[in-house]
Amino acid sequence: MSYIQHKAEESLEDYLETILILSKRFSAVRSIDVATELNFSKPSVSVAVKNMKNRGYITVSEDGYLQLTDEGKKMAERVYERHTLLTDWLIHLGVDPKIAASDACKMEHDITPESYEAMKKCILSILERN
Repeated sequence: MSYIQHKAEESLEDYLETILILSKRFSAVRSIDVATELNFSKPSVSVAVKNMKNRGYITVSEDGYLQLTDEGKKMAERVYERHTLLTDWLIHLGVDPKIAASDACKMEHDITPESYEAMKKCILSILERN
């Protein structure tokens, strides 16, 4: 995968994760909510929404509400779990929460599933002891 393809996939995962988070906060999520949350322009979000819809990760109602498909929700939950676990771990290590969240966002996209599962097992074991 080229660098540009990797960054596009990372961006897609961030959008899906944001829709998931917003859907827990609000009864309905629209593109403007995503733009506000991510501090992105409306046109950028519009392009991303079209891409996610075309790839089968979301549906868009006639009223403009975004809904994750089963596949989109699965991907969003995977990214969100990684983000949450890595953030909590970094905070546990003494990293400032804002820096921890930012670093976790970078890490969540690049780690292989095998390495993540090994880290997860170790982190949960350590956190359960404390």
